Amino acid sequence: MKRVGIIGCGAIGSLIAEAFENGTIKCDELILFDYNMEKSLKLQQSVSIVCRVVNDVEGMIQRHPAIIVEAASQQAAKEYIERILRENIELVVMSTGALLELDIEKVRVHVPSGAVGGLDAISSAALAGIHEVVLTTRKNPRVLGVEYKQRETIYQGTAEEAVKLFPREMNVAATLALAVRPVKVKVQVVADPDVRRNTHEISVKWKYGEMFLRFENEPHPENPGTSALAAWSAIRLLQDLLEREG
Repeated sequence: MKRVGIIGCGAIGSLIAEAFENGTIKCDELILFDYNMEKSLKLQQSVSIVCRVVNDVEGMIQRHPAIIVEAASQQAAKEYIERILRENIELVVMSTGALLELDIEKVRVHVPSGAVGGLDAISSAALAGIHEVVLTTRKNPRVLGVEYKQRETIYQGTAEEAVKLFPREMNVAATLALAVRPVKVKVQVVADPDVRRNTHEISVKWKYGEMFLRFENEPHPENPGTSALAAWSAIRLLQDLLEREG
């Protein structure tokens, strides 16, 4: 019996649950946990598939899921990763910023591409040698929790520091940093009132050339700081993992 657990029943967790509901992903039972029990119960009531709400991650582990998706926060990821991995459960981490601070076995830890693509090419270039990676992220000021009437660069620095200052908005920076370690990713965060889509530009200079990738993603309607593509990248990853599980 294939079971999948979801930690965090907000925008991303709900979209993943909907993918199970409409058959995009197939499993026999969903297991839901959120610090806010009302969110878990609301999501459970919104789907018709077999869905169980648990009081904590221990309760989820006792149901023996094949895969658990963390879609809650960096703090939740840090708190539960080692416990989950001890049970040999596959883990999909959405709050990738947490992984920058943890020294863990990566075999069963999976990171979706999130709001960007091209990570296969970038990580391949990293094997040969990357000289520089620059990520420029542009979002509407209200998404970033600031108020500006004109475009302003509100942060310049490393990916590691960016994910601390913007824990929910800069998972892209963390995902890039994991792909090119030990090279440091330079990050610029721009608050632009004229921007309606979350925009990420990645510039890479490596041993044999250069790359430039640009992504403009519609914000998730329930969580503007998150691009809808982030959830869909997790859905695609879950499809692959469940097929591998047989």
